[in-house]
Amino acid sequence: MCANVIIAEDDEKQAELLRRYLEREGHAVTVVGDGLAALDAVRHREPDLLVLDVMMPRADGLDVVRVLRAECRELPVLMLTARTTEDDLLLGLDLGADDYVTKPYSPRELMARVRTLLRRSRRAASGPETAGPAEAGVLTVGTLVVDPTRHVVSADGEAVECTPGEFRILAALAAEPDRVFSRQQLLAELHGFDRYIGDRTVDVHIMNLRKKIEPAPRRPARLLTVFGVGYKLTDPAKAAARASS
Repeated sequence: MCANVIIAEDDEKQAELLRRYLEREGHAVTVVGDGLAALDAVRHREPDLLVLDVMMPRADGLDVVRVLRAECRELPVLMLTARTTEDDLLLGLDLGADDYVTKPYSPRELMARVRTLLRRSRRAASGPETAGPAEAGVLTVGTLVVDPTRHVVSADGEAVECTPGEFRILAALAAEPDRVFSRQQLLAELHGFDRYIGDRTVDVHIMNLRKKIEPAPRRPARLLTVFGVGYKLTDPAKAAARASS
């Protein structure tokens, strides 16, 4: 599974170590040392993966992710950070990072994360011929539509922009309407996240999804909390009909 990978890391020793490990696995690697160079490299080289340090000169990793997602670039982003507080990590996920590795890290663990992200990305790009049953068709829950193949979402006919993490959670819920998913089950949909990430990751994604798909996010009708258990996605019209019958 050879890929084109950009490493954005201002620590030359760390960058060289990463380059060697990636090239040993057959990947073509480009190394840049600051955030603006990372943006330029992504725009010109169209890589399969970006390995991105958070703390960099000229533009930090969070700003790079923010710009790339605003440009609707869907390439996988694996962030490297010395920050280990949950809020710092959740901010990166909320902006659209796909995975985090905290420093100091094991190069073998990082390579495993790289393989996971590349496999996931290739499955998403392969289309319905190789997609699993839940991924092959458009998922509809009332007026909410999730298309896993094209990676698009609409609610009440309006397009909804989701981060990769939000999309994976929403697709899992939409594939089985009215099934209650625990936080741990939804966290598994975000497989590969760092050990510092906990259940609150799911809560943040749910909160952000409600802002995007609910007419009244503080009084959700679609994306419901089942207290003490987890979350479920339901069709409000059918729920109202059941309640009145």
